[in-house]
Amino acid sequence: MTDWVAILKEQTAIGDQMGREVPQMLANADISEAQVKTLFSALEKQAEFVEKLRMALEKFGHDFSIIKAAERLEELYADLAASVAEKLKAMRK
Repeated sequence: MTDWVAILKEQTAIGDQMGREVPQMLANADISEAQVKTLFSALEKQAEFVEKLRMALEKFGHDFSIIKAAERLEELYADLAASVAEKLKAMRK
C-alpha cells in the first residue's frame, strides 16, 4: 500500500527547498530565458503531481490537517510558478 503521508512529507521538504532556491535563481542576473522556461515547466509538473497527491489523500480519507498541508504545498508551487512566469514576462520585454 502506498504511504501517501510519507510522500507528502517528502514533497513538502522539496517544496521548502524550492521555496528558498527559486527566488535566488530568479535574482541571478545571468539566468537565461531558456532556464526560466525550464524552471517554469518543472514547477508546473510538480504542482500537477501535488494536486494528484492531494486528491489521493482526500480519496483515502486522510485527516483535514493532512489535506490542508497538501493544499498549502499546492499553493506554494502555484506561487513559485507565478513568480517564474513574471520573470519570463519581464525578460521578454
